[in-house]
Amino acid sequence: MSSGGQYQWDEEDVYPPPRAYRMKSSGRYGGQTYVMYHGTTSSNADKILRSGFRQSSGGMLGRGVYLSRDLEKASRYPIGHPEYDKVVIKVLVKVGKVKRIDRQKHRLQKTWHDHGYDTAWVPPDCGMVPSGLEEDCVWDPDRIQIIGTIRPNGFCEDC
Repeated sequence: MSSGGQYQWDEEDVYPPPRAYRMKSSGRYGGQTYVMYHGTTSSNADKILRSGFRQSSGGMLGRGVYLSRDLEKASRYPIGHPEYDKVVIKVLVKVGKVKRIDRQKHRLQKTWHDHGYDTAWVPPDCGMVPSGLEEDCVWDPDRIQIIGTIRPNGFCEDC
């Protein structure tokens, strides 16, 4: 449903799946399985659903798959893309060993994996991203299990 030109996302699970943890706004995490989200276009979502995730060639945290435990953050992507063509892929992630990256020019900002970490985590409100929302980068796509997709409320696929 649209409200004031913005779409609201319908999160179908009130509780996380078994062995998964709900998002916390702060604190360390690692060695657990978490529900996370990846925002993309409809066509890219179809490719990911068919073939799985692939590492990006780069980004703020270097190579990896960019996700967030924050549905609001993921629902903004891709930024500037029409709302009707956005899809959020809901996943379970075995995060493994996690490196907290909480400032620009952190010495391991793009090399965390070379130092034995499986996931890089940007905590909320640390000044790394303009939105102030948390972000994760997972090195190995095999750590990610797709649960399903979420589309904006009010979007009719058959229209």
